[in-house]
Amino acid sequence: MDDTAGGVLGPGAGASASGAGLIRRRRRRWVRWGAGGVAVLLVGAAGVGWGIYAKLDSNITPDNAAAAELARYEKERPTALVKGAQNILLIGSDSRSGNGNAKYGRDSGTERSDTTILLHLAADRRSATAVSLPRDLMVDVPGCLRPDGTRTEPMFAMFNYAFQVGGSGCTIRTVEKLTNVRIDHHMVVDFHGFKDMVDAVDGVQVCLRSPIRDKAARLKLPAGRVTLDGEQALGYVRARKSLGNGSDTDRMDRQQGFLGALVNKVRSDDVLFNPAKLYPVLDAATSSLTTDPELASLRGLYELVRGLRNIPTEHVQFLTVPRESYIYNANRDQLVEPEAEKLFALLRADRPVAVTLMDPTEDPRDSATNARITAPGSGATPAPTFRGNTAAEDTCG
Repeated sequence: MDDTAGGVLGPGAGASASGAGLIRRRRRRWVRWGAGGVAVLLVGAAGVGWGIYAKLDSNITPDNAAAAELARYEKERPTALVKGAQNILLIGSDSRSGNGNAKYGRDSGTERSDTTILLHLAADRRSATAVSLPRDLMVDVPGCLRPDGTRTEPMFAMFNYAFQVGGSGCTIRTVEKLTNVRIDHHMVVDFHGFKDMVDAVDGVQVCLRSPIRDKAARLKLPAGRVTLDGEQALGYVRARKSLGNGSDTDRMDRQQGFLGALVNKVRSDDVLFNPAKLYPVLDAATSSLTTDPELASLRGLYELVRGLRNIPTEHVQFLTVPRESYIYNANRDQLVEPEAEKLFALLRADRPVAVTLMDPTEDPRDSATNARITAPGSGATPAPTFRGNTAAEDTCG
């Protein structure tokens, strides 16, 4: 008898083979089940991811009316001079019609631009310059399309008249006429969106040189370092009567300092690299946002901000266009020339803009403090240095 084929070893070997086969079959089932489970998790995660993407994407409202107005007047718009440089017009709307905005005043049915900032992003994405345009600045406003379909006549008026009668399209055309700078994109955000942005980063710290008691702005704050929530931040950047000298320029200085602190907060907390922190910021940022159609998607916004993460905070600059009291009305503004044109020329050519730290003891209505001419070196051509601040500067000094 062949012991290998039968007898003692044969049955044992058969049992072993049968057991091994059973183990292999079970292993294959576990692999299939495991793979299926992973697939379900991946699909589930992808579904959640898509749901989040779809929600954020749908938050943004495309400004098709402005796009049509700009296309109508394309031939008269400035030409972009430097490939890769971007100019974005940021408009803060005082609309009371949005969620939670009614308490800031009666909704007259007419929106006005509470704040307007021309943001220039250098082609190499190594610097960003934000230029505030006073709402009381006297400018030439072109004839624009009203919401009711009629057209206004061209007129010399306050800058915020453009947004009031013709929305963002009219505002962009007014800015381009004023600066000869091509506006590539624009964003409009209302009170609610601003508050949510501040709350999404758990508040922003500012330094107050004295206590604030302002019933109109709903502010009651101590002196020193204070972390403002969204509601407090809105009152802080909008207040005019009880803070500073009451001028719009002083208010813009405060807005610029706050925006610098906001940039610093986002950068220091690594919000851009932490999905758990980034989502609420994106949700807040997009919920009350109206943009040109090209930016009206997460992909469009991502393409815009992708190169901004590496800009050092000391190269994120804020300033107000050189201005002074209007010769015929001290409550209005006019540009200081040739300083304003020198600033616009630097933006058009994508050349560096230098700012000097704002001195709180100076009167911001004094045109000399808004644009200083300095010689950067021996034998060098004098270059303009504009009064402002950077995101790296501590408002407490």
